Amino acid sequence: MARHLSKHDVQAIVNLIRGWQDGKLTWEAICEAAEPLVGKKPTRQSLNAHEPISSAYTAAKKGLKNAGPKKPRPSSLNAASARIANLERALEELKAQSQAYKQLFVMWQYNAYKYGMKEHQLNESLPFIDRERSDGSKR
Repeated sequence: MARHLSKHDVQAIVNLIRGWQDGKLTWEAICEAAEPLVGKKPTRQSLNAHEPISSAYTAAKKGLKNAGPKKPRPSSLNAASARIANLERALEELKAQSQAYKQLFVMWQYNAYKYGMKEHQLNESLPFIDRERSDGSKR
């Protein structure tokens, strides 16, 4: 009788799928890569029966399709170092922008409270705009 997968085994296989870097992602390749993790080569059906594994597989397949071609790696450590420095500067800029948005939100929140706006008024959806009017009305 086949050995059932424990929660620990399922989580280990999900992590395996999330970090997949060994070329094409297939159920057979996952079964082979999972063998050292669980002590026995599981079947595709037993892996697919676990929702976390099947959803991780589906998400990984979609991610690989949408990823497109891989970016080339830097040719040297100097190029990699420069790229890292640029990305760190961009990250700092985005952090500052995020902080400014948070401060703006707090100001809006205070003013909404000060002028008596209710939460349902703030959460009211935007009005629908029909941009394809054909009734001849003014635009």
